[in-house]
Amino acid sequence: MKTKKILLLGFPIILFLLHSCSGKGTDSAEKQAEINPTFLSTVKTTKAVLSNQQEELILAGKVEYDPDKVISYVPLVNGIIDRSYFSLGDKVQKGQSLLDIRSSDLSSMQMEYISFESDLKVAEREMKTAAEMFDDKMLSEKELLEAQARLKQAQASFDKVKNDLFPYSHNSNGTFSIKAPMSGYIVDKKASSGSPVSTDGDPLFVIADLSSVWIIANVYASNLQFVKEGMDVDITTLSYPDEIFSAQINRVSQVFDSEEKVLKARIVMQNKDLKLKPEMSVVVRLKNETNKKTIAIPSDALIFDDNRYFVIVKNSPENFQAKEVQLQGHNNNVSYIRSGLSENEEVVISNQLLIYSGLNKK
Repeated sequence: MKTKKILLLGFPIILFLLHSCSGKGTDSAEKQAEINPTFLSTVKTTKAVLSNQQEELILAGKVEYDPDKVISYVPLVNGIIDRSYFSLGDKVQKGQSLLDIRSSDLSSMQMEYISFESDLKVAEREMKTAAEMFDDKMLSEKELLEAQARLKQAQASFDKVKNDLFPYSHNSNGTFSIKAPMSGYIVDKKASSGSPVSTDGDPLFVIADLSSVWIIANVYASNLQFVKEGMDVDITTLSYPDEIFSAQINRVSQVFDSEEKVLKARIVMQNKDLKLKPEMSVVVRLKNETNKKTIAIPSDALIFDDNRYFVIVKNSPENFQAKEVQLQGHNNNVSYIRSGLSENEEVVISNQLLIYSGLNKK
């Protein structure tokens, strides 16, 4: 491999004045440069190190709701919406009234509730009386068991209608309020004043707790060998270009998506600041450390010239050399060298372009 050397002499001349040596027997691959001490002091180097090569894979992804924290409210009764108290995107609290509806079904259930509540109170009094009479030997065990059975039946009937009415509260004007079943944000709304409510219709609203979201990344077949569950990932978005969200891959699907022809990698993200919005596009970066030891240097040390890569190596305080290198790959600010550089060689990482230009002056 051809290399070029430069000998830097500390003469007090201009910042960087290069000239060719003349005379017989002079190696044409070597040039001398006179450089003042000020410039020499600005030259910084770092040692080429032998390290495990890290590979980076970039995947396209999208933010989705955490399905365990989403409720789509489908009405259990028929009726008409009397009034709506929320808009799309609103934050709501559990138990907050969202809709008032008029429903004959709910009116019937309310009457049943009152009736079953009365029956339950009667059964409780009868059971108390039966227990006292049984203790006084005035009632048989069979009659006591019958009283217990009546109480259980009354309790079951009351509990059923109570549970059916639980999402609703009865108002003095004859309407019923539908309350938010959980705290979160309204992410879909199909309810407006005067519209009908039907048990076989679309959900009236969807509430999502956005404190955690899913990142779904597309994994193509060619990338399967690099993507594993438990891998650390960095996530970036166009909305926050200077911010990196760190997480791990929680699950990799074992079935290809029939339309997109990809596997889906799932990443569960905490989202307390609500920066990640559903349907937002993201970039997912994965790092994989191989067991292959490779020479590594900062990518800034590379010089690209004539479709080739070079580095400037410092052999001594006043002796520098330009070396052509073959790349193995890149990872962020690190480049891996296949050939042309040895471990512990000092590579120039500042003003290397000036030195390289000086080496190549005719």
